[in-house]
Amino acid sequence: MEQNQRIILVERPQGMPDERHLKLESAPIPTPGEGQVLLKTIYLSLDPYMRGRMSAARSYAKPVEIGEVMEGGTVSQVVASRHPDWKEGDIVLARSGWQLYALSDGEGLRRLDPDLAPISTALGVLGMPGFTAYVGLLELGQPKEGETVVVSAASGAVGSVVGQIAKLKGCRVVGIAGADDKCDYVVDELGFDAAVNYRDEDFESKLRAACPDGIDIYFENVGGKVLNAVIGLLNDFSRIPVCGLIAHYNDTALPPGPDQLPRLMRAVLTHRVMIRGFIQFDFAPRFPDFLRDMGEWVRTGKVKYREDIVEGLENAVSAFQGLLTGRNRGKLLVRVSPDPTRS
Repeated sequence: MEQNQRIILVERPQGMPDERHLKLESAPIPTPGEGQVLLKTIYLSLDPYMRGRMSAARSYAKPVEIGEVMEGGTVSQVVASRHPDWKEGDIVLARSGWQLYALSDGEGLRRLDPDLAPISTALGVLGMPGFTAYVGLLELGQPKEGETVVVSAASGAVGSVVGQIAKLKGCRVVGIAGADDKCDYVVDELGFDAAVNYRDEDFESKLRAACPDGIDIYFENVGGKVLNAVIGLLNDFSRIPVCGLIAHYNDTALPPGPDQLPRLMRAVLTHRVMIRGFIQFDFAPRFPDFLRDMGEWVRTGKVKYREDIVEGLENAVSAFQGLLTGRNRGKLLVRVSPDPTRS
């Protein structure tokens, strides 16, 4: 008899999360009540923000409680319905979390059309990561033709889209990534003008050479040594949309010195730099515009994407560790059950 498989947060991690903190367990498959649907997860999205949800520290969203299923976006199929708006077989975007089966009252579900795009893209280029790139760059970065845009984590789900939109807006785009093959990918496949490996010993000089006219927009996904290298290249009235700081998500203490904050604040003052943190849902009214624009760009090949799909919920914790250390290549997904839309 089939059972539900789910991953529970059993302990808050200090440093890198592992199977001590995230436990795979079996449980009975829930039965939908009146007004509910039973969802079966096809794809689970793994994203850096999830590391913050494992912490009890105050943040922009409520943490996952001990004993709860780890949260996450999913593409799921309705396998049983007692809800008037949903029927068996519907493919939906949901937030079922790290589990095979979940109940929903229908709130927040969005029906997906497999004929318009592969359903997995609803968790990537046509979903939250793509929307994050879209609003972060266009609303906060406000790119102008001829400007230099630098993107950290450039081959990732967000960074890769940021760079391609910036190219569509006529900018010079420089990517920063942590492997030579990632740098080759963003230049050769995605059309970035240059890319620099932050693990190279001469990273700072290479970044300087790639940005001869300085930096007008730095799209921040990483922090750490990458941000330190960017500071000295910021132009007057440059903009820094802050999307993530993945280099610090597993920190258990303050990073070693020297303290770069005074240097950063001096640059902010003298170059009149705008730094703005954001969360994609701050711009929820722009989502229809995003779907229209990104849908067209993807259909016409103006924006390309890559997915890194891991098989099986039992491999989710290891895959998440890889996400935090840069092991993935493209948007990271876990295929929890077979995709009925693919033959």
